Amino acid sequence: MKPNNRWPVGKVIGGIPYRLALAGGWIDQPFMSAHNPRPPGCMVVAGLEPAFRFMERSGLATGTRAMATELWRGRLPRRPLARMVRELYLRENRGQAEPSGSQDMIGLIYPGISRLDYDFAANGGVFPTHIESLNDERCTRWLERVIQLLPVAPRPDGYNPLGRKNLEPRWVARLGQTGKDCFEAIRRRDLPALGESLNECMVCWEKLLPQTVRHPTLRVDLRGLLRIYQAQYAGAMFSGCGGGYLVVASNEPVPGALRVVVRREEKRHAAFRGMRTPEKRCRRCALPPQSKSLSSAREVAGWQHRVQD
Repeated sequence: MKPNNRWPVGKVIGGIPYRLALAGGWIDQPFMSAHNPRPPGCMVVAGLEPAFRFMERSGLATGTRAMATELWRGRLPRRPLARMVRELYLRENRGQAEPSGSQDMIGLIYPGISRLDYDFAANGGVFPTHIESLNDERCTRWLERVIQLLPVAPRPDGYNPLGRKNLEPRWVARLGQTGKDCFEAIRRRDLPALGESLNECMVCWEKLLPQTVRHPTLRVDLRGLLRIYQAQYAGAMFSGCGGGYLVVASNEPVPGALRVVVRREEKRHAAFRGMRTPEKRCRRCALPPQSKSLSSAREVAGWQHRVQD
C-alpha cells in the first residue's frame, strides 16, 4: 500500500518515514566513538510511519527527512538500503562543519527497529560496521505499546549542544553499552530493562555533553522534567538534545502522550509489471495478488506485491 494511501496526511507531509532514536545516541559521531575503549558502541533507531506531523528541531531527523523528500521526491526509492544511506548522508552533509550522524539516514531508510554498531577504526566511525534489524511483529507491537512521546519543545534558535565536551573513555563505553542493552530489552520485551537503558543513556549524555540538557537558550527545565518521569515510570529520555519529545517507557498510559507506529518491513517487487490480468501469478513468489481486482493493464503495472512471510 502506498504510504499516502495508508496515511492520508502523507498527501501534505510526504511519505518519507521519520526516525526515532533510543538509547546510545551520539555514539554515531566519530568525535565520540574515537574515545570508546570497548568498540563497537551501539545505538538503537526505529523507523516510524508518517502517521502525523512531528515537530521540527525535535530529534526526529526532520532535517534529514526534508533532504530525503527533496532528493527522492517524497518517497523512498527501491534501491539497496546501504547505498541510499550513503547517498543521503553525502547530500545532507556536503560542506557541513558539524555533519549529522549516519543514524539519521539509517533510521529513515531501514524499516523496523535497528541496532547500529559504530567503531572508529572502521569507516572512520561515520557508518556502522554492522546493522541488525528487528522486524518481528511481537517486538514491534510491544514497542508501539510501551513507548510514548510527550511533546516538550523544539530546540531554540542559537542552541548548540557541543559547547562543552567531556569525552571520558569510560563514559563513552557506557554510552555505547546502553544501545546494546536497549536492543536486547526490546528483543526480550523487557520493560524494566528498556527503561533502565533509557535512563542510563541520559546519565551518559549529561556527563559527556552537559549542554544536551542545560544551555542558556533552553527555557524548559529539562532535567527536572526528566527526573519526574523517570521516577514515575520504567524509564525516560529525550528524543534529542535540547528537548524535543520526552520518550517514556511505560505499560500504563502516560497523560498527554502520543503513540507511534513503527514502519514494517515490506518485501515488494514489480514482477507484475506488464501482466494484463490479475489471475496471473507473481513470477518471483508464485503467489496471486492480494488486492482487489485489477481491471486494467495500467493498474497491474502499478501493483506492488507484498510477499507473504
